[in-house]
Amino acid sequence: MIPVQNNRVKLKRQEGFTLLEILVAIAMFGVIISTVLASYTGTFKIVDETEYQADIYEMSRIVLDRICQDLESAYMKGGEEVSGAGDEIRENMRFVGEVKETTGVGLNILRFLSRAHLVFDEEDSGCGIAELVYYLAEDKEGDGLALYRSDTPEFRESPEDGSEGLILCQGLYSVNFTFYDTKGDAHETWDSRTDEFKDKLPSRVTVELLFLNRANPESHYRFMAGVSLPLARKKYEKAT
Repeated sequence: MIPVQNNRVKLKRQEGFTLLEILVAIAMFGVIISTVLASYTGTFKIVDETEYQADIYEMSRIVLDRICQDLESAYMKGGEEVSGAGDEIRENMRFVGEVKETTGVGLNILRFLSRAHLVFDEEDSGCGIAELVYYLAEDKEGDGLALYRSDTPEFRESPEDGSEGLILCQGLYSVNFTFYDTKGDAHETWDSRTDEFKDKLPSRVTVELLFLNRANPESHYRFMAGVSLPLARKKYEKAT
């Protein structure tokens, strides 16, 4: 017979957390996670913005370099070279810079003849002069505008406005050209078909690119470059 013990066997107390302790721990964990996520989010945002700015700087450098090379090789045929030509041919022998609203597709900005033809086809390898057209259009892949460059050999028919261009850059707010005559006076537009600039090239052109700023829409990224047109100087010196 098993003797009866006076002292009852004490059940071991099971250790655990109270509901209040669990809630406090969850709250502290949430604060820590929020702090870490905020730190990572801020870091990723800075990295993304830095990469975006680097892309803009690279695009602007390439675009300005391309435009300057094209303008340096700008060409204007004299009257003796197009004598007897029809109105349609004469229309192509021009240097035209236009200012229009930056809305809508197929906005022409600048059209001129140049010796800076880019060869993409063996059939064009012998072409020395081409009609270049720079125009803006709505950016189909993002916000803002896209800048296009059309390059058509002289012996081919001019494409319709706002067509057959290759995209140069995106995310633009505007592109502005300023044209200077041989006296140094600035002009917002230039048309070699008018009496004021008849068969003349501007002596100098400045190009301004404004890119959208995602971090601050009120402040745009601004890049500028200027280029002198050698042929304009030669024609002026010859005329005087």
